Amino acid sequence: MEEKIISLIADKLGKDAKTIKLESKLVEDLGADSLDVIELIMAFEDEFGISLPDEEISKMKTIADVVNYIKSLKK
Repeated sequence: MEEKIISLIADKLGKDAKTIKLESKLVEDLGADSLDVIELIMAFEDEFGISLPDEEISKMKTIADVVNYIKSLKK
């Protein structure tokens, strides 16, 4: 699942997946703006068949935050 999430982020942000680490911050390290974040959320929802509430999205700062939250929904 981590690889798929990193792959989606790399595709949306035009980054090399090898440079994206779990501790990478979406905005500060990867340069995601608010539109990028919305597009990523939609991609995660489509890919994993989940719904991410706005209050949880605002808490997700790093790739690890995203991975851990999606994993918790898929249990």
